[in-house]
Amino acid sequence: MAAVIESKPTQLKAPSTLIGRNKIPLAEADFEERQTKVSTKNTCPVKLRKSPLVETHQRHALSPRGGAAALPDSVKLLIGAGGIYAAFMYYGLLQEAVFSYVSPDGEGMFKQAWLLQFFEAFANVVVGFVGRQLCGPTANLPLSLFAYAGTTQVCAKAFTSLALASGVSFPVVTLAKSGKMVPVMIGSILLGGASYSPREYGQVAAIIGGTCIVSMSKKKSAAGPSSALGLMFIVSSLIMDGLTGGLQKRVKSSTKESGVSPKPYDFMFWTNFFMCIVAAVVSVVLGEVKPGVDFCTSNPEILTKILRFSICSAVGQSFIFYTIANFDPLVCTTVTTTRKIFSVLLSIFTNNHALSAKGWSGIAVACLGIMGELEHKYTRSKR
Repeated sequence: MAAVIESKPTQLKAPSTLIGRNKIPLAEADFEERQTKVSTKNTCPVKLRKSPLVETHQRHALSPRGGAAALPDSVKLLIGAGGIYAAFMYYGLLQEAVFSYVSPDGEGMFKQAWLLQFFEAFANVVVGFVGRQLCGPTANLPLSLFAYAGTTQVCAKAFTSLALASGVSFPVVTLAKSGKMVPVMIGSILLGGASYSPREYGQVAAIIGGTCIVSMSKKKSAAGPSSALGLMFIVSSLIMDGLTGGLQKRVKSSTKESGVSPKPYDFMFWTNFFMCIVAAVVSVVLGEVKPGVDFCTSNPEILTKILRFSICSAVGQSFIFYTIANFDPLVCTTVTTTRKIFSVLLSIFTNNHALSAKGWSGIAVACLGIMGELEHKYTRSKR
């Protein structure tokens, strides 16, 4: 009986909110970066009944030999970062595989992006529900704001998937999505009168410029119009990211004013709950359900990829929560940002994306902008 049991209720630390101080909103073919803004003030109360064995074993349990010692920070970071890298790098490969899959007869491809978002959101709802039961749900949350944020967020993710379905390569999509500060800067300048330093403009220009170089370095083909449509989907996704960031700030301010402190799994559950509803409605309206289900049943291999993709999303979010609960949110931002770079490289080498010297120079320029943005965050956090 090595566990330490106290007479007072114990609390397990957990992140409190998915909104942080960083003015860059959250995005991705992946949702994970939205979670890097989580604060660590909230906890998940787990009450234990007082046991007659407490007084007998408490002193022994608190001794160096009397119980399992806490994991060192290096091990915790290895667990958190390793989980995020593994889950989301595989997530990226699966997302690319879903939209590049061709049926054995060579005539069919999976194009139902909204149906895919339904599966992904549903997996996150399940994990979020379990987390809320373990940590305790929070009452009186502004569900209408969660509904708005969930709507814009699922639109951002669906547009990213539609870009892939339209023929844009995964490396181009991922690098372009790293320029999510563009709509924020435009909105802040036009509506809020904000100003940015030359360095911030340079970082964004490097990301966008590098992405354009990579995109233009690829050989032109008959898929040109589809690729142009895909780039329009990327722009739409970035706009939705900007709206999501603003709505998440409203959620934060609203809960602060009302004295409510949502836990991380509250955000995960309610955001994905509304994402799931919106994705289901849109997929039905667009007629994606029947052809999508028929394609999956006729091609079990694609169904397996979709299920793994959805599970990776939910598992990755849990590792993000674990990392933020044990470290500063900036540590998690570092992990998720560098993960994008490695995801691009993994996609290039795994799926044999042919890149010229010009294309590689574009990758280098975009990565330089991404790392410059990350270093700028560290500098500001130490002021």
